[in-house]
Amino acid sequence: MTRKAFQFKQFKVFHDQATMKVGTDAVLLGAWSNINNVNNILDIGTGSGIIALMLAQRSDALIDAIEIDESSARQAIDNFSLSPWKERMRVLQTSFLKYSTTCTKKYDLFVSNPPYFHNSLKSQESNRNLARHNDELPFEDLVSGIAGLLNESGKACIILPVNESNTLKETALKHGLYCNFQTEVVSKAGHRPNRLLMEFSKQKRETIISSICIMNADLNYTEDFKSLTKDFYLDF
Repeated sequence: MTRKAFQFKQFKVFHDQATMKVGTDAVLLGAWSNINNVNNILDIGTGSGIIALMLAQRSDALIDAIEIDESSARQAIDNFSLSPWKERMRVLQTSFLKYSTTCTKKYDLFVSNPPYFHNSLKSQESNRNLARHNDELPFEDLVSGIAGLLNESGKACIILPVNESNTLKETALKHGLYCNFQTEVVSKAGHRPNRLLMEFSKQKRETIISSICIMNADLNYTEDFKSLTKDFYLDF
């Protein structure tokens, strides 16, 4: 049986074995994250590897990708091995909590599209719960791990629903991480923002706020979204 892949301009992503499929949130984060002066990147909860692959295309950095779920980790390994950047990408099948308490390496950039459901109804699939519910990676563990492994001039880029992003920002402040940039994501013109792209660092600055709308009222993609993702989507 032929496996279907999500085809981008410079690479493809198989996601049939990954717990979380390729989605707009991941593509937004991969295209939006700031790669200036970045040599080492850690992708927390890589899933199929989509965000790491986008950053590999955009930079010359060495990229580590953490994934706790075995099937997702295997899929990310396969996707990396098929890419033009396989020599500078690796997958580590472990929890971020374990990795962050044993790793001595420092990173210039963290990226994460983390699980965010808390105390909510769960699926019968345990691996899907890992990807969607934050029992195994609460915001406290995510932020403290990032703070410990982040270079002094480094940054962490994260996407979350708006409500959960407020909790994350409060947790980040406790660990000396400040939200320097945030972009409100509107799925369709006329709607309220439903996602927030955030960049954190150890430098305290006034937060620069912007917004992006994905679709116009007529359900066509906006020029802003096309401009952000044109290096990846075939249709743009």
